[in-house]
Amino acid sequence: MEHHYYAHPTAIIDEGCTIGNGSKIWHFAHIMPNCTIGENCNLGQNVVISPQVILGNNVKVQNNVSIYTGVICDDDVFLGPSMVFTNVINPRSAVNRRDQYLKTHVGRGATIGANATIVCGHDIGEFAFIGAGAVVTKTVPAYALVIGNPARQTGWMSTYGHKLTFNQQGEAVCSESAEHYLLKNGKVTNLGKP
Repeated sequence: MEHHYYAHPTAIIDEGCTIGNGSKIWHFAHIMPNCTIGENCNLGQNVVISPQVILGNNVKVQNNVSIYTGVICDDDVFLGPSMVFTNVINPRSAVNRRDQYLKTHVGRGATIGANATIVCGHDIGEFAFIGAGAVVTKTVPAYALVIGNPARQTGWMSTYGHKLTFNQQGEAVCSESAEHYLLKNGKVTNLGKP
């Protein structure tokens, strides 16, 4: 059967997974059954994708990331090197909790920095930016910038990944894209270009 994706010869791809056109799977990755990987994804060295995981299109997964059952990533998500997802809130080696996996949804365009940890059951909003090494213990709003352990919000980010500075009217402009943003009632809206 002809594949329309690239897999390095050392990658292991189990039966029953779906991999989109143009995706690349690199050295020593393991793609488990019943997961879905979208088109044009890039999965780095030592990446593990567990059963029932769903990755949208153009998801970038850097080296040494394990994505466990219960995680869904929308299109254009970036997962930095060695970042960590969990899927059980109270793991014990001697207690089987496979029926207690908590879900984590990562919204479109979100970035999770290197060595960050996402505690399961907390969603990441679209275009949110999780700083390197952050430990996320609660839901992150769309466009939020969070850093630290435990992660705390310190600002807002544009879709291009630049920190936004809002004026007294709650308006900001991305320095790279010139897109306009509105902050109202604790939520950011991308108004596009004028």
